[in-house]
Amino acid sequence: MQKLIYLVAGARPNFMKIAPIVRALDKESQRFKYQIVHTGQHYGREMSEVFFEELGIPQPDHHLDCGGGSHAEQTAKIMMAFEKVCNARRPDCVLVVGDVNSTLACSIVAKKLRIPVAHVEAGLRSGDRGMPEEINRLVTDSISDWFFCTEPAGVANLLAEGKPASAIFYVGHVMVDNLLYQRDRLDHANTTSFQSIAIKNDYSRYGVVTLHRPSNVDNGEVLSAIFTALNAIAADLPLVFPVHPRTRTNLEQFSIAVSKNIRLTGPLSFMDFLNLWKDAILVLTDSGGLQEETTALGIACLTLRDSTERPITIDEGTNILVGTNPRMIIEEARHVLAGKGKSGHRPQMWDGQSAERIVAQLETLLTRSACA
Repeated sequence: MQKLIYLVAGARPNFMKIAPIVRALDKESQRFKYQIVHTGQHYGREMSEVFFEELGIPQPDHHLDCGGGSHAEQTAKIMMAFEKVCNARRPDCVLVVGDVNSTLACSIVAKKLRIPVAHVEAGLRSGDRGMPEEINRLVTDSISDWFFCTEPAGVANLLAEGKPASAIFYVGHVMVDNLLYQRDRLDHANTTSFQSIAIKNDYSRYGVVTLHRPSNVDNGEVLSAIFTALNAIAADLPLVFPVHPRTRTNLEQFSIAVSKNIRLTGPLSFMDFLNLWKDAILVLTDSGGLQEETTALGIACLTLRDSTERPITIDEGTNILVGTNPRMIIEEARHVLAGKGKSGHRPQMWDGQSAERIVAQLETLLTRSACA
């Protein structure tokens, strides 16, 4: 009998993470059915809809339309809407990914309805409870039934928190599955409409910037300090910055000076952005996912945060944690530009097969759960 799995996605990184799982489940259609639940946490064509086209994800079976509002408002809206979906047709498992509000909200609903919860990208910890994502990670893992980890630190964190070893699985990273798959597709894709093509024609060497964390972009003093560094780096290396809507608003509100050598664009689709950063000399970011993706492709990355929940990108990869101090950022960037940047390697199991390992393990777990 087919097992029904609800795949929950709501924000841009979620779509990238469920895409490989969708492909893996499609190969096991005799054993599994799945439905995609799009919470609407990110909405609009650039922030959401285009991902379904580019990543080959089927259109959502359920669209909860829960975008906007404060963290509490958004979480509450998602919980109420998702409860109706689960009550209308009870799945055998709810699979959540990452650390966004959708992850937290849907895991709580499922657990209260006694539906097994599987968390993909489980066990990551920054140690900074001022980050909303850290709270989402902690709460989700406190109630999940099965934990699929991207790196050994995730396994160690869960064991230290008292989770049973029998429920923890180191499977690699579905984000890397998707990255490798989409990178190969770029070789045959029609890229004529990509903004990145014109940008790359203009620059023989360039860096890429992303900023969206509230701790960085909602504080005028911090944002100004970051741009002191970016403006200095841009004197030696042109920077391309696809600006998150929240960040663009704050750049204007705080009257941040932006160098003419920093090229601001709107948000780019996944494939357009991948086509841009995969050939960058340097990436400066506060994104969790981009820390991992740059490590997977061997691109130098400076993370503009004081902590990271992805230590493997530092221990084995190309990532350096530089915080928001301009001196540190500029110093490490100049090391990269001088050819003295950090080298690294792709971690074990970041091989493009993580989704297949997850689906194989789910079959065993759901069979065991049904017999219990």
